Amino acid sequence: MIEAARLAYPGWRWVERDIGQWASEGGPGFDVVFSNAALQWVPDHAVLLPQLMAMVAPGGALAFQMPAQDSLAHRLMRTMAASELWRDSLPAGRVVEWHSHQPDFYYDVLAPYASRVDLWETEYVHVMADAEAIVEWYRGSGLRPYLDALNTEAERERFAGQYLEGIRELYPRRGNGRVLFPFRRLFAIVSRE
Repeated sequence: MIEAARLAYPGWRWVERDIGQWASEGGPGFDVVFSNAALQWVPDHAVLLPQLMAMVAPGGALAFQMPAQDSLAHRLMRTMAASELWRDSLPAGRVVEWHSHQPDFYYDVLAPYASRVDLWETEYVHVMADAEAIVEWYRGSGLRPYLDALNTEAERERFAGQYLEGIRELYPRRGNGRVLFPFRRLFAIVSRE
């Protein structure tokens, strides 16, 4: 995406870095600091977000979007990891969880640094081909830390198989065979004077 942006807007400055490291270094103010589906991977939002606001120039904005807290599919991963079957393979602290909070948390953290804070959640209802499509989606996001924490490919496949069975129960097929998959996302636009 960054490469496409550089080609489309060669006169703009594009920065690709580790969010936490970049934010902690400080630097010149930017008109827009933007994050799409990445902040959930960075811990300690109470520290990170004020640092990101410090990177915003006067009159600019911080804008971000990330998964909202606690979907059924994500709770299923945590429940499985804590179960008797998996807790030895996935002890507490071994899996890097998503970092996501309720909107009031973000308001309280950001309001002291902002002239305006707009927060909202949107629940997208994705029409998926089947439960397998949901599991495949999560393999590239929320399920990845659980699979990465397991030691063998056999364990990873067993965990994914058990997860698939749970997903089938949580998201049943509709009359036409498709599966409805609601997924909430949190959005924020935080302006500086």
